Amino acid sequence: MSSNMRMGCDIGGTFTDFVVFDEDTGTLRVEKCLTTPRDPSDGVMEGVRLLDEDAPGFLTQTGQVFHGTTLVINAVLERRGAKTALLTTEGFRDVLAIGTERRYDLYDLQQQYPEPLVPRRLRLGVNERIRSDGKVIRELDQAQIKKLAAELKSEDVESVAICLLHSYTNPQHEQQLRVMFEEALPGVNISLSSEVLPEINEYTRTSTTVVNAYCKPLMTSYLTSLKERMNDNGLAGQLLVMLSSGGVTSIDTASRNPVRLIESGPVGGVILAQHVKALCGMKDAFAFDMGGTTAKICIMEGDTLPRTSVYEVARTQRFKVGSGLPIKVPCVDLLEIGTGGGSIAGINDLELLQVGPRSAGSEPGPACYGLGGENPTVTDADLVLGYLDPNFFLGGEMKLDVDAAQAAIEAKVGQPLGLDVARAAFGIHDSANESMAAATRMYAAERGVDPTELALVASGGAGPVHCYGLAAKLGVREIIIPVAVGVGSALGFLVAPISYDLVRTHKVPLPDADLSEVESLFRGLEADARGVMKEAGQTKEPEFVRSLDVRYVGQGYEINVVLPRGAVDSQGMSALAELFQATYEELFGRSFEGNAFEIVNLRIIASGPIPPSPIVPRAGTGSDYRKTARQAWCPIADGYVEHRVYDRYSVPTGLTLEGPAIFEERESTVVVGSGATAWVDEQGLLRIRLPEEGVTP
Repeated sequence: MSSNMRMGCDIGGTFTDFVVFDEDTGTLRVEKCLTTPRDPSDGVMEGVRLLDEDAPGFLTQTGQVFHGTTLVINAVLERRGAKTALLTTEGFRDVLAIGTERRYDLYDLQQQYPEPLVPRRLRLGVNERIRSDGKVIRELDQAQIKKLAAELKSEDVESVAICLLHSYTNPQHEQQLRVMFEEALPGVNISLSSEVLPEINEYTRTSTTVVNAYCKPLMTSYLTSLKERMNDNGLAGQLLVMLSSGGVTSIDTASRNPVRLIESGPVGGVILAQHVKALCGMKDAFAFDMGGTTAKICIMEGDTLPRTSVYEVARTQRFKVGSGLPIKVPCVDLLEIGTGGGSIAGINDLELLQVGPRSAGSEPGPACYGLGGENPTVTDADLVLGYLDPNFFLGGEMKLDVDAAQAAIEAKVGQPLGLDVARAAFGIHDSANESMAAATRMYAAERGVDPTELALVASGGAGPVHCYGLAAKLGVREIIIPVAVGVGSALGFLVAPISYDLVRTHKVPLPDADLSEVESLFRGLEADARGVMKEAGQTKEPEFVRSLDVRYVGQGYEINVVLPRGAVDSQGMSALAELFQATYEELFGRSFEGNAFEIVNLRIIASGPIPPSPIVPRAGTGSDYRKTARQAWCPIADGYVEHRVYDRYSVPTGLTLEGPAIFEERESTVVVGSGATAWVDEQGLLRIRLPEEGVTP
């Protein structure tokens, strides 16, 4: 083993995935084991143990471990966070309950919203006031603060979120409160809105800070424990954590700002797809990542990841904006769909087949896992249809029970619908594909994208099984599948740069902006970002992208515009005005010449270099790529037909193979439908071309 090794580790809802890449030899080692929900670090260490059996002492030679986790999002969804209190300006304690006063469905008289993470008795008002321009007009009441601290101490509060009315302009009172409460409540975690999100908009700032405080003790304990366990097993390098924005950071930064990890795991598949798209020289493509619990879709246009700063979790209505808890952190803009390999199939109140959003997870898992699951899932259907080999799941390490899968499908779906097991199984498989296709069509339409013009880059344990059916429904003509696709998110972590985003509100009409002041604020943000990146081991000067959130005066929402010049000067600001008008017109169909507009927020993205690619050419042997053949369901034939089975890694570069066919890896299986052609290109990527005349999935 060399000393130039990196490991990616992704904790999913069903499986925990691992990739170890040796930069010197180009060797990839992969592993996959069941996730351990009660303590996710147990699953991580089990994977490390399995990897160590193959390469003893590999952690001592590993320079970096990139870790993605669903711990934060699960803590919010399952309400497993810390007992949290909220301190806010007197008169504003109910902001979490009031929200924006916006109804997410005008005609639903019974609509519900998620309960605030902080109960009302722990939401306390502080007798202070700072104006929107930062001027202090009422100092903190020291006597009241002591009383509030005693009250929270009696409640055994574990974490405190402090979010004062205009602290994004002047954080003085929040900082003073932290000092007082750290002294009065030793060991209690403190989160300041002026550090978590120094940005205008009180409700989203408060909600984001509360989520950060709610998850902070849990995440700090988890990351500290994981680092200690890895160090005890020989890790001499760094443990880095995946951010929702598509970059990585240190565990210290992640512990201080766990809210930035809300989509830590799912972004890995998008990063991998963006990397694959660049390798293929494509401008635009879909990223499709389907794991055990959910599927993720992302439209990738151009050379940068699509990003958003507004996100919602814990929605009471999955597809209705405004029905969840708002979080404002940098995040890759993707669509998450409640369909995965573990999605449970059953008959709904209308006596129709429904697949998901409930998932069997890893405990008990699908019926075919033999771990006590009795409900049929998408994985059970894929097994019954012949797409999965019961003796080669995880390379044969985990045997699948075909009889249990058939029995579950027959009892819960086949008999109620009057279908035989095979057609019931295909109904589950096809319903999953249709759910994903319907959501993708809407997602693409909202962004003005024609799905038929894009290729689809698939990843995840279940993604390669379903990508052909999904592509056929969308009219997509080409599918691209990278190596080690079954652990795609973990592989994507290895091409994520050390990166960090920062924002600060600076609300001023554009003509009145003091350019020297704006430049000074940008330099301050960049200095803060350098410090964060240095913690993560970034020694080289990062690249900075500056942007401004701009809007017409009087509007409540702004659009982000990248500064056309690095430095802030009169030429750059003049160009910004023109760019804002052009961007606004592109988004909304028209602009308003002569209307005044204003700067709202300053943003920077700091990024280090992209690490060496783990996708290197891997030529097949050319002789032993044929495995066997087996019967699998063909929707065109409406029955089982013979599918040739190939060893994914042994297929020689350039060889064209015709469908129907199945390509097997240890961690995943690729299904190629009738009439399609498949080949491995010079990068080692599996390319699938669907028939021009289309297919009937």
